[in-house]
Order: sequence, then structure tokens, then C-alpha cells
Amino acid sequence: MSEFETDRSGQTHPSSAVREITPRVIALGLVLSVVMGAANVYVGLVAGMTVSASIPAAVMAMILFKLFSRNASILEANQVQTCASAGESLAAGVIFTMPAMILIGYWTDFDYWAVTIIAMTGGLLGVLFMIPMRRVFVVDNQELKYPEGVACAAVLRAGETSSGEAETREEAWSLIRGGILGATFALLTKFFKVILGTLEGAVGTGTRLFFFGSELSPMLMAVGFIVRLHVAVLIFLGGAMTWLIAIPVYGLPAGDFENLVDAAYALWSSELRFVGVGAMVVGGFASLFSVRHGLLAAIRELKRSLTEGQSLQSTDQRDMNAVVILVIGAACVAMLAVVNYQFTHGVAITALSTVVMLAAGFFFTAVASYIVGLVGNSNSPVSGMTITAVLISGGLMTLFRFSGMEAMVATLGVAAIVCCVACTSGDVCNDLKTGSLVGSSPRRQQLMQVLGVVIAAFIMAPVLRLLHENTEGGIGGAELPAPQAGLFASLVQGMFAADGKLPWDKIWIGVGIGLIVLLIDYGLRTAKVGFRAHLMPIAVGMYLPFGIAPPILIGGLIAHFWSRRIAPSDQDQALHRGVLFSSGTIAGEALTSVGLAILAAAGVGTFDALLKATTGSGFSVPQWLQFPLSLIAALVAVGLFFLATRPKQPSNPRS
Repeated sequence: MSEFETDRSGQTHPSSAVREITPRVIALGLVLSVVMGAANVYVGLVAGMTVSASIPAAVMAMILFKLFSRNASILEANQVQTCASAGESLAAGVIFTMPAMILIGYWTDFDYWAVTIIAMTGGLLGVLFMIPMRRVFVVDNQELKYPEGVACAAVLRAGETSSGEAETREEAWSLIRGGILGATFALLTKFFKVILGTLEGAVGTGTRLFFFGSELSPMLMAVGFIVRLHVAVLIFLGGAMTWLIAIPVYGLPAGDFENLVDAAYALWSSELRFVGVGAMVVGGFASLFSVRHGLLAAIRELKRSLTEGQSLQSTDQRDMNAVVILVIGAACVAMLAVVNYQFTHGVAITALSTVVMLAAGFFFTAVASYIVGLVGNSNSPVSGMTITAVLISGGLMTLFRFSGMEAMVATLGVAAIVCCVACTSGDVCNDLKTGSLVGSSPRRQQLMQVLGVVIAAFIMAPVLRLLHENTEGGIGGAELPAPQAGLFASLVQGMFAADGKLPWDKIWIGVGIGLIVLLIDYGLRTAKVGFRAHLMPIAVGMYLPFGIAPPILIGGLIAHFWSRRIAPSDQDQALHRGVLFSSGTIAGEALTSVGLAILAAAGVGTFDALLKATTGSGFSVPQWLQFPLSLIAALVAVGLFFLATRPKQPSNPRS
């Protein structure tokens, strides 16, 4: 029997004889969904951004299948990748919003069922809303290139045709070595306390304040390597605008501070980060404007699918059954209404927030899908979309005269659903593009996404609770700043709290900067310059603590160094080893940090505390020695990262 068949339109697809969903696919996909979800909870709370898990999950699936099975198909690996990436996308949606409930004082700890239901329903709606838009954005759209979806398909094909077990083992070792590097740094900084997590300092001259600092995190270097130099430079430029330019111009803030570093952070926290908020608002509305044609096309496709059905599609190219979609969607709406009522205890505000959730969620599904097709899943400006949803929801709450805590939690509930929907729908769109390139069944991919979302939703609240209760300062503190959640908390408090006041002058400055950046980007695009001034990475850099930007820039520079003489079409292949190593580094540091939080919950906080409890004497590195040790460790990490990401074989240089 042939492994391929031809549908009525003449397109060739794998026949039903080719395995896609098997027990091992479901088991591995769900395990990776949980692992990726837990790891990205930590990454997002630290870095304020996550990276797509599609390529790492695809590689892991190919490696495991090759090592332990001789008859695995490329479609099985694709289905595992589809399920696993659902955990990462759902984590991004949850961590950007749910911690704000803690920061505004509504919760003292994470409500397990509220977080689980919001994560599950938001993720499921992201999958369901995307299904009728698949033909518009994935099948019939030549404008959208899907850089990450295409790259993931190339990885799957390369894995299927690779030279054999030796190459597979080498790929596995790249992941493991990266995991060892990330785990080692997490242990040295958080458990053994041998080195510092951050090197930073500030000096004052007269009324001027100058700050510089950097996180010592291989994980952030790995993020920079994966997003490449272009995005890394934009994030660094945004951070430099706030921390290296605005802080010296603004001058020393009023108040008593133990040191000048605290003064710099106080100025950024209370005033200057809102410049980034203004820029993100502009970026969000600019993103909406850019997808206006795609939205109209999606609406037309919905109308066509309702009237014509899917009769012209081959069996393997159909979507999930419409009745199943409606039943799951109705259940999601009912659960959301219950959660909204528990938040607000008012029928009118529950009805309003539920309607806004659904309308905004559907709208931003199209926005997220279009943008993922343009710039990739890792670069999707989800923060800008969620800010836009917060402003729209907050405006409606004000219009209907809701205020106080009920308005704040209702607005944050809308933001949480919109964020989960946008993250998940973008991921679904990206995975469906990969599936279309390798011949997977859309219906089966959608089923695996649903399974991944449901399982990952149940681990979000426990991981958040672990990290909040067992890290220094909890979520919102120095170790886990949770920048997006802090942003949304500040916005709703400024809108609805009795003593709330937003620094509108700084927000308007950010709006002005955002408009200027859009004009610069328009000029670069018109002049057909390769470098583009995308607004959202710049705005995110303005809003984040500056220490996150330098290691991301270093990672981007390393990726650029190894690919600078490589033709663009060959760069993904050349950087394949580096992406594997980076993915392992991210997972190693993140999962080790989650594991240390579990140990802290069990009463084993640090190595010093463990020794005191068992032997009566502790162990600690003198403060005067920590700085040089930290500097040496940072240089060693950069060197190891540089060597470990070197391409296996140089591709052909540009002719």
C-alpha cells in the first residue's frame, strides 16, 4: 500500500496507513507539554518573555523515537511537537496575567481551580477560534511565511533523513550539555549561593544617576540565541533608552535609599517603565491595523465554511467536527461565567466581562495568527494585544460605572483569557503550518493541542504557588519580577483603585516614542533596509529590568557570529546545534529552579541551611569573594556557550 494518497483537488497527503496518533505519541506529547509548561512558567516570570517550544519539542521527539524505536514516522514526531508546544503557549498566557491577582491584593495565594479553569478555557478557546481560520491563514495565504513553522518542518524532515543513530546521539548530547550548563548555574546561584545572580552598580554625580547591570544567566543567553541578533538588539535598545538615557536625564529620585541601585530601580518602577507601557499601547494598535485585511478574510471564510461545509476536503485534511467545537466552546463559556461570578459576585458585571472575553478572544485570535505568520511565534507581541484588551475592558467597565476591586478583577479576568487565547491560537497556527508542510492531519493536530492544553492547565497553579512561596520575594520580587503581571496590576489599579493614579505624562511620552519608532520602521521598510525597527521588542525592552537585556544581546551576538557568512536559507541548518544547546540550557535552568522551589517547600532552602540542620555548622562564601567568582563564572559561561553552539559543519558561504 502506498504511504500517500491524492484528494479531489489533486493534492498529495500521507495515507491513513501512516501512523500519527499512537499511545506512545500521546504519552510523550503529554509529558513534554507538562515539562515545557513548567519550564516556561519560570522563564516568563524571570525574562518577561518565552520562546517557542515547537522546534525543541520536535527535536526531542525525533531523538527519543530514534533511540528507542526503529519504525517511528515523521507524523508521530509532529503530533508530539504539537501537543508539547501547547504547554509552553499556555504558560505564557497564564504567567503574564494571573500573578497580577496577587499583586493587587485580591489573592494571597493562587486559587487552584480559578487558575486551572482560566488556563484550560482560554487555551481551548484559542484552539477552537483558530480552527475556522485555518484555511485563511495557513492553507490559502501566500503572504504569510511562518518562519518558525517552516523551520520546524525542516527540522522534522532533517531528522527523518539524518545519517542515523550517531547523529541522533550527538543531538541528544547537545540538549544534555545545555541542560547541565543551565542547571549548574541555577544551583550555584540559588542553592549553594557561591555566585551572584546579578552584577549591577550605580553612581551618582550631582543630581544625575547612572546605572548598569546584567543578569548572570545562561538561560537568557539561550533566549537571545534563539530569537537571533535582530530582536536581541531591539530589546537592548529599548532597555538602553530607559536605563542608560532616561534615568540620567530624569535624575535622582526623592526619598531615602540604602544605595543608588535601589534608587535606580525605584525610579524605573514608579515612573519610567510606564514609558514602555505607552509604547506597547501604540504597538498593540499598530498590530491590529496591520491585520485588518486578514480579519475580513477570516470572517468571509467563517461564512463560507458555515454555508458550504468541508465536503471538498480530503478526510485527512478536515478540521475537528463542528458539533464537537460547539459543545466544547459552550462548556468553556459556562465555566468562564462561573469563574467571573466568583470573582465579582455580580450578575451584570459577570455578563459584561464574559461577553468582552469572547469577543476580544475571537478578535485577537485572528491578530495573533496573522502576526505569527509574519514574524514567528517567539516574536508575537502578545503583551501589546493584552494591553489593548485591558484598555478596552477597562473603558467598558468605566462606561457601565463599575469600579473598585470588582472592576479590577473583572478586567484582569478578561486580560487572562485574551492572553491565553492569543498565545495558544498563535501556537496552533504555527503548528498547523508545520503539519501542512509534512502532511499531518489538521484534525488530529487539533486534538493533540486540546489534550496538551487540558493536561498543562492542571500544573500551572501548583508551579506558580511553588515559585511564589519558595523564592526570594515571591512573584513580583527580585528573583521573579513578573514584569507583564506587574504592568497589568499597575494599569488596573491606576484605573479603578481609590488612590490609583497612572503617570500619564510618562505614558504619553511612550506613545510619542512609539509613533516615532513606527515612522522610522516605515522609512526602513520603504528603503528596503534589512534591519527593521519593530516596535514591540523595543517597548518590551523599555519595560523590563535592564539586567535581562545584556545576556540576551550576548546570545544574539553569538548566533550572529556563527551565521554571519552563511546564506539566509542555510542559517537554520547551521545554527541547529546551537538551538538544541540553547533549548537544553533553558530547560535545565528553569526546571532546576522549579526543583529547588520544591526542596524549599520541603524545608531544604539552601546548602547552608541544609548543613546547619544536619551538622550544626554552615557554609557561605564571603561577600567580597562573590563578585570575582561571579565575574569568572560569567566569562566561563559565555565561553562554553560560544564553543557549544558552533555549527557542526559550515554551510556554503554567500557567493
